[in-house]
Amino acid sequence: MSLEAVEQGIAQAIEELLADPAKAVEVTGAIVSDDVLARLDQAPKLGRVVLESRSIEHPAFPEATVRTPLIVGLDAADEEIFGREHFGPISFVVATDSTEHSLDIFRRTGERRGAITAAVYSTDEDVLRAAELAAEDVGVSLSENLIGNIWVNQSAAFSDFHATGANPAANACLTDGAFVAGRFRIVESRRPVAAEGAAPG
Repeated sequence: MSLEAVEQGIAQAIEELLADPAKAVEVTGAIVSDDVLARLDQAPKLGRVVLESRSIEHPAFPEATVRTPLIVGLDAADEEIFGREHFGPISFVVATDSTEHSLDIFRRTGERRGAITAAVYSTDEDVLRAAELAAEDVGVSLSENLIGNIWVNQSAAFSDFHATGANPAANACLTDGAFVAGRFRIVESRRPVAAEGAAPG
């Protein structure tokens, strides 16, 4: 598929998911602060708008500020933009030269900035394995080909850290400071298991 087709497919899927305002507000939640709203309003200037954000009125809480996600298209050279956090309903589609280039960027941004979690979608086992290795190297939990929930804190049962504790964005401790020590870290990869007799997705 072309980059344009992928962008259009993602945008259309989001629009369909959020078509009914009464259901959409339960998916999006509300904007938490004026800072997030200001960031969202400025974000279209960062690149090419793939999907505009729009306001939705919450039927139960009419004073709530609810906005749909914004998607901005960028190039790989725009790493100073997509390589930092943009807290709020802001996503980027980044054009790269190849899958290998994409994984290099993931590894680099994971090392420099960290990540709470990551997801990869591929039918190529070599790509999935390369993504696993990159995620392990930079200490980011990885979800592979999941179409349901992606748990942000899937390692909580094994650690007092929020996320892995192994990268710059995932080092907040969920308990008191006495537990912060140079111990082992948990980095997980998850993949759905195909039902018996079903072809893998």
